Amino acid sequence: MPRIEEISAETLKEWERIAAHSHITGLGLDGLEPKEVGDGMIGQLEARKAAGIVVRLVKEGKFAGRAVLIAGPPGTGKTALAIGIAKELGRDVPFVPIAASEIFSAEIKKTEFLTQTLRKAIGVRIREMRKIYEGEVKELHIDKEPHPYNPYMQVPVRATVKLATKDESRRLTMDQSFALQLLQQGVEKGDIIQIDADGGRIIKIGRSYEVAEKMPELSSVQVVPTPDGPVLKDKEFVYTLTLHQLDVAHSRSGTSVLSLLFGGRERKEIEPEVRRNVDEMVKEWVEEGRAEIIPGVVFIDECSMLDIETFAFLNRAMEQELSPVIIFATNRGMAQIRGTDHVSPHALPLDLLDRMLIINTRPYTKNEIRNILEIRARAEKVELSEDALEYLTEVGERASLRYAIQLIAPAFELAKEMKSEEIKKEHVQEVERLFVDVQRSVRHLKEFEQRFLT
Repeated sequence: MPRIEEISAETLKEWERIAAHSHITGLGLDGLEPKEVGDGMIGQLEARKAAGIVVRLVKEGKFAGRAVLIAGPPGTGKTALAIGIAKELGRDVPFVPIAASEIFSAEIKKTEFLTQTLRKAIGVRIREMRKIYEGEVKELHIDKEPHPYNPYMQVPVRATVKLATKDESRRLTMDQSFALQLLQQGVEKGDIIQIDADGGRIIKIGRSYEVAEKMPELSSVQVVPTPDGPVLKDKEFVYTLTLHQLDVAHSRSGTSVLSLLFGGRERKEIEPEVRRNVDEMVKEWVEEGRAEIIPGVVFIDECSMLDIETFAFLNRAMEQELSPVIIFATNRGMAQIRGTDHVSPHALPLDLLDRMLIINTRPYTKNEIRNILEIRARAEKVELSEDALEYLTEVGERASLRYAIQLIAPAFELAKEMKSEEIKKEHVQEVERLFVDVQRSVRHLKEFEQRFLT
């Protein structure tokens, strides 16, 4: 059972988490017209406008039996576009990204893996009255220790949070399960959160007015007022589970649903009878007004790696009454469909292609690369000098955008070592020399290859 208790005051440090697409908060649209820069998205104007139309079709219930294919070169924002679609669909919409190769590396049957993936992307928003802690995060600290099996990786072990309302403040200490949720939801100082201690749930409500006013670049984040009254109160608690989480809970006996979702070992296979029972239970909750169903997004990258059996399963799944939005992504043109001798566009069966809306992405321009680098630097809370930004932009044009972004973090470490508060051009040049791009790495090995052959 997750544990939470109050502790005495002590000095804490703020903790921050930056993921690859943590800056994406939507598609950056004004109506259906894409902004040049908006919601963390840069460029890809036509693709974003097309994605905005897809969002409208989904919201109006006109997308049944269809899917989306995002086709474009590597590093052109295909994953970011899929995340933007999920964000635009609404709060708590599940987003489940997988690589096609995962289907073949799983220890369970392909059909079971795909069924679990689809049900992970269908949320159930549940409402009930519970005792909760609610307030603005004034202080936050995550204690981490080396992973027991990997000394190069750290895992959270506990967390301390100071919550405050307009009338009261409390400092709480939490165990590992709560710390993991803080990381997963990207909770930081200034956020308004709800903590259900008994149920083991943390919900990020939004950002306080006071903090949002000082950070205009985060205007897309939902802004909410700081709660009043005591920190601990009785309140309607709203949380979202997925159908798969409910399946796992009901596949075991003698344990409550919530306690199963935050600990223990997950069974590999789930019986069809269990899923039918879960569907009936959720249907009753919806009819009683206790819950609502939230279809989400399944994003399948490297879809050219899928085989004909998987395509047949997904083609059928798209026609079901309760189905998430399926978004495929590929960088392949004409290719052989795995499991057959047929060559087809994007290595997809023609009957499936006929049911898809295809969106193309293109390489970024120099100005777009520069804007993306500026956003990533802000997201990582680092300062880039003008000459460093210009040089990184040139690197992005010459090598790749991903490579240029990868250089920011090591360049910042080098800048700190040299007692500099901002990344300068010489810092970027030094890490570029230490961490080579793909083209230079290939040339390096070819040089030695020639020496060995001669």
